[in-house]
Amino acid sequence: MTGTAAPIQRAKAPDESDAAAPGSAARLVVEKLSVNRAHLPVVREVDLVVDRGSISVLLGSNGAGKTTFLEGLSGVIPVAGGRVALDGLELQKARPGVRARAGIAHVEQGRTVFRHLTTDENLRVGADVASSLDWVYELFPELLQRRHVRAGLLSGGEQQMLVIARALLCKPKVLLVDEMSAGLAPIVVTKLMKTVRELADRGLAVLLVEQFAALALSIGDRAYVLRRGRMVFAGGCAELRGDNQRLHQLYLGTGAG
Repeated sequence: MTGTAAPIQRAKAPDESDAAAPGSAARLVVEKLSVNRAHLPVVREVDLVVDRGSISVLLGSNGAGKTTFLEGLSGVIPVAGGRVALDGLELQKARPGVRARAGIAHVEQGRTVFRHLTTDENLRVGADVASSLDWVYELFPELLQRRHVRAGLLSGGEQQMLVIARALLCKPKVLLVDEMSAGLAPIVVTKLMKTVRELADRGLAVLLVEQFAALALSIGDRAYVLRRGRMVFAGGCAELRGDNQRLHQLYLGTGAG
């Protein structure tokens, strides 16, 4: 649950003149959000905030409702109630495409790539015609070396870099990332975490769902813990760093909440 990778240092924010910037920063506010699956309640009246230039970490055991929550935010599945607002623009009833154009990008589990297209072609799917790919290649130099390789031949870590880079080319204001470390070596996870922290330092709002709780808390600003579809903790990441006992209690409901 808490992972074994070593904590990492926050990346220094690049100069504002850098071209490698996502869309303008925003604030995501979620109030009393409820999401159902197959007509059954999975997420119930959850409140959460993701501020510009910060990382909010969403933790919880398997089946807590984390993925369903992200899918409700991005519009993959409809919400049953509550409010989703991006800098005041209410999106809870909007279609996924409208939410994406408003600035919400969702990196789902599974590293979905177009396997028969090259790395470069996969990136251009997410970019407008006039967009340069240079800044995402600077962010992920591993992809530059593999730009003409079919995505299906990339390693798991390279595929994860590719789907994040593709999402960034849409110039989002808020990036939702679901379990990006799944199945990856610790050294790759550490690299990805540093990159996510760097993106936040550049002004992006990030909501990170992550199985490596200790590592996510080491780069995050605000922490939330979901248990059985309800929020049982909301506070600073510093409150939970290094406190495995409290995390276990929050995950399992054995005395903390």
